[in-house]
Amino acid sequence: MSIEVKDVMGRVAIAVLENAPFAEIVAALKRYAVGAVTVVDADRRPVGVVSEDDLLLKEADPVRHSVSIFDSRAQRRDHEKAAGVTAAQLMTSPAITVTPGTSVRDAARLMHAKRVKQLPVIDPVTGRVVGTLHQRDVLRVFTRPADELEADIRAVLTDPAALSITVDAGVVTISGRVRWRSQVIALVEAVRVVEGVIDVVDEVVPDKDDLLIVPSGM
Repeated sequence: MSIEVKDVMGRVAIAVLENAPFAEIVAALKRYAVGAVTVVDADRRPVGVVSEDDLLLKEADPVRHSVSIFDSRAQRRDHEKAAGVTAAQLMTSPAITVTPGTSVRDAARLMHAKRVKQLPVIDPVTGRVVGTLHQRDVLRVFTRPADELEADIRAVLTDPAALSITVDAGVVTISGRVRWRSQVIALVEAVRVVEGVIDVVDEVVPDKDDLLIVPSGM
């Protein structure tokens, strides 16, 4: 069973309007103890995100009123943010979002690829923000009950009755016998991608090795 964003996400949409002033953004970060807030338009559709890094440019960027012709596009944008006073001026746009039906695995990959710690969750029909997915929400899949995790593991195996499965703190040990070594590899990989599995200990014994490569000339 694939775990989706709606199963772990926070139901509070941590957001500010585009015209929110600097102080209001700081207050929202402090109130919810988060590192970023979503910026929404009047229809509650995400248009960007303001992070602590964006706000820190106010102190870190020494150039606020002049721009050098030698500045890169990124440097010019940093200068603009450093001079900004509203969410629209400070935000990074567009907002990177997920929907409640996005798999947690895909959301985790997106967080890693984009180097973000939280994602706005939007309604797939209206586009309005309905919640927030934090890194800690994603990590909750690794605290699933052992019986629930074992049931999902057995569901991905072609012949679960022939194998013994134990789960201890997310580490899955599989033992038993199968006919081919290639089956061992396939079943271990199938178990590894189940949400909540931290590691797989393979104790399965194959009857025959169908992966043996015989050198030419023998």
